[in-house]
Amino acid sequence: MGGGQRIPKDAPRIAALGAVDELSSAVGLALAAGVTPATGQRLRAVQNDLFHLGADLCVLEAEKASRPGPRIDPRHVQALDGVIEELTNTLPALENFVLPGGAPAAAALHMARALCRRAERAVVALSRAEAIGPQIVLYLNRLSDALFLLARQENRAAGEPDVVWDSRA
Repeated sequence: MGGGQRIPKDAPRIAALGAVDELSSAVGLALAAGVTPATGQRLRAVQNDLFHLGADLCVLEAEKASRPGPRIDPRHVQALDGVIEELTNTLPALENFVLPGGAPAAAALHMARALCRRAERAVVALSRAEAIGPQIVLYLNRLSDALFLLARQENRAAGEPDVVWDSRA
């Protein structure tokens, strides 16, 4: 831990940190799949934010005043809100549920979105047992929405339609 503590590998804090690490790796996979330059820039910022988030989680709340370091703060959430607003205004409105798939980059972003939700659940579970940074859950919640919209944007850029759920199949 950032404060020198040793905790078991199966502790909720370690589970949350591991889920965030998986998410960062999935974002890296999406980058490697060949996203558009604009999405690439956004995803590199997200990966950096996720390291801030990991640094935030690895220091206990009671020790943060004496151990300054990177944290997730409102500016990180606001940046995601801006991405969400921009993409919501430029993408066609949804008329059905979207299934993961389409272009390889979009499919990778859908996987990252699913892993983001897992990380969010792990962090929420941790927050029930211990105090965590006040912006962490909000950031992960917004990030999953942004990743979904980025996946749709990548399909659009690749000329691929969103894969829609057929509720009658």
